Amino acid sequence: MTFLDRYGYSLNGVAVLLWPLSLLFGLAARARRLLYQHGLRRSEAVPVPLIVVGNITVGGTGKTPLVARLVELLRDAGYQPGVISRGYGGQSAQWPRQVMADSDPRQVGDEPVLLARRCRCPIVVGPDRVAAARTLLDTYGCNVILSDDGLQHYRLRRDLEIAVVDGFRRLGNGACLPAGPLREPPSRLRAVDFVVGNGAARGGEYLMCLRGDRAVNLTDGGISVSLAGFSQGTVHAVAGIGDPGRFFDQLRHARLRILEHPFPDHHAFRPEDLHFPQDLPVLMTEKDAVKCQTFAPEGCWYVPVSARLEPAFEEDLLKRLASVAMAKGIRRDPSSARQRSRRIPPAPPIVNEVKDDGQEIAGYSGVPGQQGPADLRQGAAGTDLQGKPAGLSDPRRHSGNAGSRGARPER
Repeated sequence: MTFLDRYGYSLNGVAVLLWPLSLLFGLAARARRLLYQHGLRRSEAVPVPLIVVGNITVGGTGKTPLVARLVELLRDAGYQPGVISRGYGGQSAQWPRQVMADSDPRQVGDEPVLLARRCRCPIVVGPDRVAAARTLLDTYGCNVILSDDGLQHYRLRRDLEIAVVDGFRRLGNGACLPAGPLREPPSRLRAVDFVVGNGAARGGEYLMCLRGDRAVNLTDGGISVSLAGFSQGTVHAVAGIGDPGRFFDQLRHARLRILEHPFPDHHAFRPEDLHFPQDLPVLMTEKDAVKCQTFAPEGCWYVPVSARLEPAFEEDLLKRLASVAMAKGIRRDPSSARQRSRRIPPAPPIVNEVKDDGQEIAGYSGVPGQQGPADLRQGAAGTDLQGKPAGLSDPRRHSGNAGSRGARPER
């Protein structure tokens, strides 16, 4: 459990002591943004629409699965999307770097390699996102750019901003670093174009649910099995993501009995990290699998997840994007959109209303129109991945059905 997981998601003595520092951090974040807004610091634009997908909290909120879904959505709408990212954790000596499906995550970062394998679209990474965007345009000729993270990278001018909020942990205790988990004050959410709630949404937010009910073998990607196939035994659950507890809860929701092994976000895995005293199957996130595939022992599996969005969000985003594209003289291929409408039936509803039962969810979304727990919308139970109110799961707690080891694979 990290320092912020322990103290940043509740009001406690440590957070109170650090509150003055968090106020200074918040003032500095506001001042920096105002400098760019008023032209006192220079921002640079690109000649195509640029959409930033980010958050205002430290840690994972589900940005990368959302970017993968948006790439698919934009491609189906007739655009030619590309992705830029910072390449967090990458140790390359030269930036920007183009990312391929077989790129070394140690050089370019784990999330960009995951996107390259998932999206099959051009991806360029680098700490200087302006240079990354220009390299992407010069090399591939994309007509819309998605920035995976970078909400606070104001030197790159953006046309649309999408902020992702953890629907259950929300904004923690509402304080900026170091007393809380926020990179910017909660009021920042009022300035973005869209707020997406991962797992649950409030007020004017749009709902996103992550779905993943199958495991893929690390040594042979052609072998996959339903998570239910592991429910008769115990498995090792490995997660080096922003909120490992979300992955552990996903497995428990599938009625797996798990031994939790949380690691820090973007952890540089080594072979010994996957060797445990008990000879049991190992399940990990897809992001971790990108770094472990070359040395993972037999019996390792990863669980890919996909983002499912409210149709209203997809429609509203495409409408806003069309206006921006028209203003920039960007044209899309309408034949792709026609093919998509013929090929894909309307999506069923993904939400059900949750009535007010008196429970409070920590945090404040900062979105106008918030109405409290009675206005909370969640993914339908039994089909979508759910989170938890705050903190990580207790590593000593195991739940699910005990039984025989292993699962029957399917090809």
